[in-house]
Amino acid sequence: MAAEVLDARRAAPAARAALDPLLSLRGIVFRPAERTILDHVDFDWDGAGVCALVGPNGAGKTVLLRTIHGLLAPHEGDVRFEGRSRPAGDLAFAGQALVFQHSSMFRGSALDNLLVVPGIGASGRERRECALAMLERVGLRELAQAPALKLSGGERQRLAIARAWLMRPRLLLLDEPTASLDPSATEQVEELIREIHDDGCRVLLTSHNLGQVSRLADEVVFLHRGRVLERTPVSAFFANPRTREARQFLQGALPWHLSSPP
Repeated sequence: MAAEVLDARRAAPAARAALDPLLSLRGIVFRPAERTILDHVDFDWDGAGVCALVGPNGAGKTVLLRTIHGLLAPHEGDVRFEGRSRPAGDLAFAGQALVFQHSSMFRGSALDNLLVVPGIGASGRERRECALAMLERVGLRELAQAPALKLSGGERQRLAIARAWLMRPRLLLLDEPTASLDPSATEQVEELIREIHDDGCRVLLTSHNLGQVSRLADEVVFLHRGRVLERTPVSAFFANPRTREARQFLQGALPWHLSSPP
């Protein structure tokens, strides 16, 4: 029953036109306080494979991810998900889930942090079954009753991803999903991301870990000072970057344009 409830929530809106890209960005500008963070970003993405946003610190990756999700409204341009703009009054796009670099945990157990997800079951028993099934999938079943705030960094990140996955999004956005994690925890999270993608969910992530990008991504979008300078298959990006900025970035010689998201 738990699997049936979760799978039923994955279907895309029937109104989506067959030829619409999953994600479409047109002329996205984000310029708070006269400081340009995103500078006329354009691209369409059909959701094939895993897409990674890469670039130096301050390139605009996190802001772009939040804009795609609908948490930030661009000063210019339009974001469309499944052919639709974000409805006025909605805080974010339905059908998406975003996992922040430093996700907040609610007080209570790991299980409690999943039971807050709306719509996962018609009854309390069904909700609990769904939540426990998800904890099993992410390797946290034995920690169901453990205080979420006392979990290790890797365990908390898997719990945050589990909470997002339980929403059955059609697009999962991950901001630096393994920042500050040790190699073992990083490997566990990467395996989880692969499983989510194989489950049929599209994945768009940011990462400074270029080894991780090469392991997980099929396509790379390279950002520099708020602009998309390259968009290419991951193998081509590492083997033969087209722009001087991308070559310098891969060589570790690109000066970092320091800024922080609003």
